[in-house]
Amino acid sequence: MASERDSVLHSWCVQAEWHAPTVVGGRGAWLELEDGRRVLDMSSLAECSNLGHQHPAVVEAIRRQAERLCFVTAAWGARPRAELAAALLEKSGFAGGRVFFTLAGADANEHAVKFARQAGGKPRGRIVTRDRSYHGASYACMALSGDARTRAQADPAAFGVLQVPPPYAYRCPFGSADARDCGERAAAAVAEAIDRAGADGVAAVLMEPDAGTNGIVAPDSYWPALRQATRARGVYLIADEVMSGFGRCGEWFAWQRHGEAGRPDLMTLAKGLTGAHLPLGAVVLSAEVAAKLQHEMLYTGLTYCGHPLSCAAGLAALRAYEDEDLIARSRTLGARLLAELQALQARHPVIGDVRGGHGLFAVLELVADRATRAPLAPWPQTAPALRALVDAAMAEGVSFATRGNLILLAPPLVIEERALADALSLLDRLLARFFPSAS
Repeated sequence: MASERDSVLHSWCVQAEWHAPTVVGGRGAWLELEDGRRVLDMSSLAECSNLGHQHPAVVEAIRRQAERLCFVTAAWGARPRAELAAALLEKSGFAGGRVFFTLAGADANEHAVKFARQAGGKPRGRIVTRDRSYHGASYACMALSGDARTRAQADPAAFGVLQVPPPYAYRCPFGSADARDCGERAAAAVAEAIDRAGADGVAAVLMEPDAGTNGIVAPDSYWPALRQATRARGVYLIADEVMSGFGRCGEWFAWQRHGEAGRPDLMTLAKGLTGAHLPLGAVVLSAEVAAKLQHEMLYTGLTYCGHPLSCAAGLAALRAYEDEDLIARSRTLGARLLAELQALQARHPVIGDVRGGHGLFAVLELVADRATRAPLAPWPQTAPALRALVDAAMAEGVSFATRGNLILLAPPLVIEERALADALSLLDRLLARFFPSAS
């Protein structure tokens, strides 16, 4: 039998060190492996399988659409494309806006930047992003990102990108010990960056409202202050909701937690848009931004833009979130998850900080010393003991995601409550096992 190790180039790893079991199926929050084992997915894979694996309604929608029409280019209309766009505008409250469909999150972010520059009449306008952010792995998106993995690959300045410190309250780059103050200072840093560059030369600010692989959950003060700062300067705000959207943070989109005070001008989507059943991304434009483009040539295109199969999957996914009340379920289970993790923190001093709680997304930051907040290993390295913990969990049928010193918890929104409780119980035991001197 052919092995991926011998034929496939895998992302974000040293090829000679890649090894992973083969997945042959899945159901709900569970993955089925080639060797017959079942593994509980505690990360929704890459924070994208919000509906779990093989959601029957989405699979059926794909089958029905495949029998009717597999493909037509965006030069022609397609019913699932129109219906999905209308549903996204309704869920986001972007009445009168438009939707541009892409293939994934990276090209959604690239196109959002294109649209912001064109609509604002700033074709070479700069884009403000933040350190410890991730927006994709194309060259432009690596430049937009403030990620340790991408800095050597793309120069932000060459792509017109300005980067500012993040709203990282646990290790506040502004020296503040107060979370709210740290969030406000981080937003002020964005305003200062715009003012230094000149608002006429800045097209947009691109930020993640909440969940992401960086493990930084911004204080509640951050996003509204950011929105106020950008609006006052006539600079578009783009919300990267690729990971935080579709119930992950307890709302359809994470910015909605702040109401109208947090409404962006554009937002980018992917991952949970189809629950990862098929590739699809999108840029949702407000009515104001869309109106600026209404009578101008749009110099962009993608062969598979708004692919009918993917749009049918997206429409079925939105109906599943709604029919199964998964947005509210994420809030309820997310509150329980946060409480359980805080209880783990009380028992295990290796847990320096617990972040999240808005939905089924939470972060544990592990430290060598809670008093000094000394990290287990320099960012973004992962301590050997944490790697061993993850391997031991996998051996017991649970898959945890980590990044650096972080454990990222983002299970499918359909996870059974018993399964979630069992996974946290296993994590409790493994923390005691691999960090005994700190327990």
